Amino acid sequence: MAQDHSAQDPLEFVRGMWNSMGFSLPGMVTPTLDVDELDKRIADFKAVEGWLKMNLNMLQMTIQGLEMQRAALAAVKAMSQHAQEAAARGEGLDDNNPFASAAMWPWNLMTGAAQTGETNDAAEAAGEPVQKPRSTSRKAPADKK
Repeated sequence: MAQDHSAQDPLEFVRGMWNSMGFSLPGMVTPTLDVDELDKRIADFKAVEGWLKMNLNMLQMTIQGLEMQRAALAAVKAMSQHAQEAAARGEGLDDNNPFASAAMWPWNLMTGAAQTGETNDAAEAAGEPVQKPRSTSRKAPADKK
């Protein structure tokens, strides 16, 4: 009764190939003169070569995956360390980034306009001339007829 050990032992194929040759290692030194036997050996060795190449490729892909994982973890660790150092120095987003409070820009614009209006009203009431901001756009010259 033959048992299938290929799922349990991946090297069973190689062991079976070496055992089926029918001679020990010193007998391999003696060249065979049978062409069919040589063809069989060549086919067996090519099968082993393909199996080894496949395992080599899988090993290389595993190594590359682990290297990528290590690089990603190092990048996350460096970013975390940088953020912790910035927090320890008391740097906030508002200090360095003018776009951090972009949602408040309309509110700031409205309150700034209201304060400017109040200042102008107070100046007019006091009889002081109100300085109007200069317009940055140029008016087109009027056409002469």
